[in-house]
Amino acid sequence: MEKGFKYNSLYFVGAGGIGMAALERYFLAQGCRVAGYDRTRTALTDALAAEGVEIFYDEDAALIPAYCRDPQSTLVVYTPAVPVTHAGLKYFGNGGFKIVKRAELLGIVTQGSRGLCFSGTHGKTTTSSMAAHILHSSPIGCNAFLGGILRNYGSNFLLDSKSPYTVIEADEYDRSFHHLRPYMAVVTATDPDHLDIYGTEEAYLESFAHFTELVVPGGALIVKEGIKLKPRPADGVRVYSYSRDCGDFHAANVRKGDGEIHFDFVAPDGVIKDVNLGVPVDVNIENAVAAMAVCYLVGVDAEVMRGAISSFMGAKRRFEFWLKGGADARGHVLIDDYAHHPQEIKASILSVRDLYPGRKLTVIFQPHLYSRTRDFAQQFADALSLADEIVLLDIYPAREEPLPGVTSMVISEKCSKNVILCNKSDMVDVVRDRESEHAIDVVLTVGAGDICNYLPQLCKVLAHQEA
Repeated sequence: MEKGFKYNSLYFVGAGGIGMAALERYFLAQGCRVAGYDRTRTALTDALAAEGVEIFYDEDAALIPAYCRDPQSTLVVYTPAVPVTHAGLKYFGNGGFKIVKRAELLGIVTQGSRGLCFSGTHGKTTTSSMAAHILHSSPIGCNAFLGGILRNYGSNFLLDSKSPYTVIEADEYDRSFHHLRPYMAVVTATDPDHLDIYGTEEAYLESFAHFTELVVPGGALIVKEGIKLKPRPADGVRVYSYSRDCGDFHAANVRKGDGEIHFDFVAPDGVIKDVNLGVPVDVNIENAVAAMAVCYLVGVDAEVMRGAISSFMGAKRRFEFWLKGGADARGHVLIDDYAHHPQEIKASILSVRDLYPGRKLTVIFQPHLYSRTRDFAQQFADALSLADEIVLLDIYPAREEPLPGVTSMVISEKCSKNVILCNKSDMVDVVRDRESEHAIDVVLTVGAGDICNYLPQLCKVLAHQEA
């Protein structure tokens, strides 16, 4: 732990968030007592509770445990998604407690290490997860604070007290990544998002430009070829480009077949041949190039890197297969993806098309945030219309209150393919009816809300395993 950290208990407001979970696990490993609040009980909060985090689902301040009531020994951590009217936050604010955002605490705990920070509108969870797995598989090792649960480890947190490196998913929401001081930074994409925070595309791009200034001299900045960004690295920072097909780091000799993808990884001064992609979808070629570029620069052995990419199982909810079309699934394919930005949805749909050419694709989309739906309605419609059929759920509000006139209908009316509008509670019945009409083949569920909670039921419907 960073020297000078004086707290022996922490209280997390928004304890069930994926980014918060990694920090909770870190401080448990340091011997601290950890508690918190979240609005909803989930599989992740159950896992955290089993590991030792005391979580409450009512914001009543009376439930805050006694060991979190001393401002001298307790640090309070919150996510900006929690409203300032939250009763627990008001209690801590009135009580003289030190209150920090999650990103600020992440910056504190990683000050003493070399941060390998992965940023971007999309791609950052997969690239950071790949890099963490590669490093963890090597003698170099790493600590990791990630935005997705790694299927290889069942966690989004890795701890290695001997490694000088920390892999960090650097989130641009609320300018959180400005609290970091990367040794190396990757920028995967800068497609505008979070306009409820930034207001304009220019402000969004400026936030990324400022992030590139934070890389420490002697470090490196690795930027996706062709993105809309003007980096401002400090003197002494090496700058590289990457992409799937060109740049200082790229893939060559891509081969697809028999459910596998192989490629050669090309670096400025070498090649790692015949890399077998563990999660063989097209978008992961580029993700792997970004992850391997960082690991190449810190000196991971080529054979270790090749083996780690092959054994990488992916992060949960990142193009995760639930049914693979076998006899036990009656030929159906069910894939779930966290995609919630138009470019992410487009990439996900095209990856499915690449894997299952000629088959009917039904996409079930749960829009995330009223503001994002309003700002990108046409782009969402264009992306979704790449499917054969669209099931469109109500908007998942997350941190927002409803906006007048903003519903899923604003996307539906712009789509060029057949759209079925329904509540999330009716989604399983809609799929059941379509399946009974033999109108369902390959299904892709997308969205950053709670659509994933319905996947077990969808599996049963598609595989005809219902009681």
